[in-house]
Amino acid sequence: GGAAFFGSDSIVSFAVNSENTKYSSEDGVLFNKDKTTLVVYPASKSDLSYAIPNSVTSIDHYAFAYSKNLTGVTIPASVTSIGEAAFRDSISLTNVTIPDSVTSIPRDVFKNCSGLTRVTIPGSVTSIGYRSFYGCSGLTSITIPDSVTTIGFGAFQDCTGLTAVVIPDSVTKIGAEAYNDSYNLKSVTIP
Repeated sequence: GGAAFFGSDSIVSFAVNSENTKYSSEDGVLFNKDKTTLVVYPASKSDLSYAIPNSVTSIDHYAFAYSKNLTGVTIPASVTSIGEAAFRDSISLTNVTIPDSVTSIPRDVFKNCSGLTRVTIPGSVTSIGYRSFYGCSGLTSITIPDSVTTIGFGAFQDCTGLTAVVIPDSVTKIGAEAYNDSYNLKSVTIP
């Protein structure tokens, strides 16, 4: 199940027997058999960047959590679903581009990714989930597209690097503590 290896941050590689009917591995990364779900990326894998294969349609819960060395991840347009806390506590991660195929940013997805300086949220996203960017102290700005209607509880809480926020016309709900403890925030534009 999701988060099966959560906190096992010394793993460098997964190897799956080719006769296994449920799982497979490629370059040390664990997938389901047909490689449509990326199950776990080894937290201590030495690579600095990773391009998710085009066969993947979903990233499992906690799949990249606690990755020590990853600075960048390329998510292909084939991905339509990103699991909760998928990149949580990946402190070396600096940039992520989310493809147009994704419609929601789930809870805790980038929680405590303190090195994250740039995130591109596409116009397909309608909701930014519960504490999805909590503790992303490296973010200095973020563009919320006009498609977003909901910003969840604590979504940008403790984002101490944020100095300005523009909330688009489309937003009809902002959750409690959405920008709590983002103490360098000097400008908020609300339509």
